[in-house]
Amino acid sequence: MACGKLEPKGVFLLKLKASFFSFALSGVLLGYLPLSSSIVVDKSSHTLTYYTFHIPVRTFSVAVGRSDAETPVGTFPIVMLAKNPWYLKLNIPGGDPKNPLGTRWIGLEVPGTDGSKYGIHGTNRPESIGESLSDGCIRMRNTDVNWLYRYVGVGTWVTIIE
Repeated sequence: MACGKLEPKGVFLLKLKASFFSFALSGVLLGYLPLSSSIVVDKSSHTLTYYTFHIPVRTFSVAVGRSDAETPVGTFPIVMLAKNPWYLKLNIPGGDPKNPLGTRWIGLEVPGTDGSKYGIHGTNRPESIGESLSDGCIRMRNTDVNWLYRYVGVGTWVTIIE
């Protein structure tokens, strides 16, 4: 079970930061552009670390899935970014204090999804941070996900480890 289907409804935002692009494989673009930034989520320590050029910049406490199987393990690109995402499962508009997705959505392309099923997002339950309580997404405090959102783009790689 995942966080629920997200359809940004007009808040879909693709942030491409040209200054972060580096062309690999002799300038041939295959799939997603490799960026200078990356993210590692460690499920066992409930942490998310943001890297620039393989140097850790900031580490945040996060919430992950209730069971090991709920938050997928692997490396996935960011494919969707949304400010004040709409929570369709319960029809809660973006910006509403009852919205469990908080203030930002950073959608991951886990195979078989489209960036709307699994993601890194804010929360209206900050007491859940540091716990295994989500439906599979990675929850952050709203202030933390707002910071992260400014520094990532479509194509940034997110590695989730046990």
